Amino acid sequence: MHASSAMTTSQPPRLSDMLCFAVHSTAHALHRTYKPLLAPLGLTYPQYLVMMLLWETDGMSVKALGDQLMLDSGTLTPLLKRLEAAGFVTRQRAKADERQVEIFLTDEGRALGQKSCAIPAAIGEAMGISLEEINALHQRLLQVRQELLKRESEA
Repeated sequence: MHASSAMTTSQPPRLSDMLCFAVHSTAHALHRTYKPLLAPLGLTYPQYLVMMLLWETDGMSVKALGDQLMLDSGTLTPLLKRLEAAGFVTRQRAKADERQVEIFLTDEGRALGQKSCAIPAAIGEAMGISLEEINALHQRLLQVRQELLKRESEA
């Protein structure tokens, strides 16, 4: 049975036919693929995501980071504390609003960005699909996520 027929049968769905499991298990495989690439940098995958945002825009607030990563502060704060302990970022109260905490890269954190440049190509190679296929998959996943979030907000 193919995924497309899983929704039309009177039989209970099989896990192997479910899109949700394909996405879930692929995400886990992708995280495992990142692990040996990130280990020499001293980063976990979630820390890498935070660092990528900071390499794009240094000095983001914890709230902005959480919004971009879709993480709550209870998850993000311990992650940021570990990045600070590793010497990659500093946390500072915002001058304009001391209730806000802003995250800044240290020199070591900035240098890590240069050391990470080969990671996307290594991931692309590990995926075994062309750049065009990766870009198309990326765009389609963003569309699916947007539709799911739209429906969630309407509920």
